[in-house]
Amino acid sequence: MTASAEPIGASFWRRLRDPAAWMTTTDIVAVLLAASLPWSTSLVGIFGVVLVLVMLPTIDAPTFIASLKRPACMAPIALFLLALAGTLWSDANWNLRFHSVAPTAKLLLVPLLFYHFERSRRGLWVFTAFLASCAVMVVASWIVAYFPQLTLKEAGAASRGVFVKNYIDQSQEFALCAVALAFPIATMLRAKRFALALLLGALSLAFLANMAFVIVSRTALVTIPIMLAAFAVLHLRLKTTLLVLCACIIAGVVVWFASPQLESTVATFRQQYQEYMATGAVTSIGQRLEFYRKSLRFFADAPVIGHGTGSIEGLFVQAAIGQTGAAADVVRNPHNQTLNVAVQWGTLGVVILYAMWISHLMLFRGDTLAHWIGLLVVVQNIFTSLFNSHIFDFHEGWMYVIGVGVAGGMVKVCRSPAAPISNS
Repeated sequence: MTASAEPIGASFWRRLRDPAAWMTTTDIVAVLLAASLPWSTSLVGIFGVVLVLVMLPTIDAPTFIASLKRPACMAPIALFLLALAGTLWSDANWNLRFHSVAPTAKLLLVPLLFYHFERSRRGLWVFTAFLASCAVMVVASWIVAYFPQLTLKEAGAASRGVFVKNYIDQSQEFALCAVALAFPIATMLRAKRFALALLLGALSLAFLANMAFVIVSRTALVTIPIMLAAFAVLHLRLKTTLLVLCACIIAGVVVWFASPQLESTVATFRQQYQEYMATGAVTSIGQRLEFYRKSLRFFADAPVIGHGTGSIEGLFVQAAIGQTGAAADVVRNPHNQTLNVAVQWGTLGVVILYAMWISHLMLFRGDTLAHWIGLLVVVQNIFTSLFNSHIFDFHEGWMYVIGVGVAGGMVKVCRSPAAPISNS
């Protein structure tokens, strides 16, 4: 018994000290993190912490520290540090101050993911896991659209076709997957691999069909054409772009008349705006316009370093005194990423936020799948952040961290003199 136990123990400790084993473990945890994102916030939080812990034994401190000098690494760290420093000049209670720091903490994973996936060769596994998970979610969405009692959402809170979470998060996932598949579909067609191109095309259409006939957010409706335009400009010839544009217009007209759900969603834009302008009614569009108007005033009151971390709710409380309708709403989030940052940290915060977006856009100037995925994630986040605070929102924020972090490592954003650790 003793003789056989020693080799097992020795093998265990040798593997525990093996950087390649830790690299493999990190890859697996990253895959699980991406796969769990469409389904669970708790699992994402758990896997996020585990990912950092299993990544630590693989880090060469001098090399990693040197990699942090890159703008793409510095900007997310700077935004977190500004949020932390902003607690010092905020009037909010300390619990709310630190609660408002938390959404920026996940940005610290971006440099770690850059560093890890520069050396790992399994970055595509992460994106495949997310795509497969979203594909299963499409099936679940169609099922609960016709059998709403099967949803996991609370009674009375479920939207049609939403199995878990909410229709905004679901729409962002499906929109990203549908447009991201355009690159491998085009690649397969050029390589005359028609069967695989057809399979990926069917999957992309499944995402789009779900948004057309089941449920879609208005934010996704606005951003999908922008993402498709980015693909056309970067990867298609002018003649092909025009043909695709004509096909999309025809398909859009057909879907418009075939989908009452889509027509109803679009109609709410004008209807809610008119109700807000006429009566100040509490509508989604009206609330946002009210949030934007007040946030601009708050920013003008403290334009350099803002009102401090966690200050938004208190400012809206003061502005709501004596108001009615949409003007009486009190929120912690003005539903615009730029204004969210501007109110709390002023011009300094806005400069850092846009420096992060620009530096990450600059990473993905290339023609590989990793370049395309990374670019698409950043473009989607920038434009959806016009209507939401998607860097700070849990779900969309993690989509950004995983997408940019993994793709950035794959395109070797943080180049290191260290040789890659084998994954074999």
